[in-house]
Amino acid sequence: MIELDRSLFIAINSLHSPFFDGVMYFFSMKAVWIPFYLFIIYLLTTRYKRKIWVILVFALILVLLTDQISVMIKNTVERLRPCHEPSLEGLIHLVRGKCGGMYGFVSSHATNTFGLAAFTSPLLQKRWYSWMIFVWAAIVSYSRVYLGVHYPGDVIVGTLLGITIGLPLALIVKRIFKSQAK
Repeated sequence: MIELDRSLFIAINSLHSPFFDGVMYFFSMKAVWIPFYLFIIYLLTTRYKRKIWVILVFALILVLLTDQISVMIKNTVERLRPCHEPSLEGLIHLVRGKCGGMYGFVSSHATNTFGLAAFTSPLLQKRWYSWMIFVWAAIVSYSRVYLGVHYPGDVIVGTLLGITIGLPLALIVKRIFKSQAK
């Protein structure tokens, strides 16, 4: 599995161009997400009005869980990021020389973005939104491999972890709203 992960990483990471270097770097920047987050809050507020505070509390719990659990796994597993792996030196296209911390399993970007997608999609229940948020999460996650800072396995497990955290939190919020309606 590790060799397959490395081979897939090299294949994806080698498909680069100056244009896509900029695009993928843009998608990977956390500050770029702020307007998108505000748009999501707007959509949720429009739908849930005064109940938005419940969603915001659970969104905070989501961010704490996805971020802290992914970092805990990184520090426990201690799998080097590809850009820190000596055996891959000279084989990696590292965009703008940015590598990040020593360890990459699991991808916090993938965990956070897919956690947000799995949390907000069932709450908004709009097909266009679900497509948009999951495509966005996939592009952000793909960008991490493209940029040379994560193996595909880091992203795949981060995706599964994010969904595993986000979906149950959304179901809890829906259950709270259902019990308040009675």
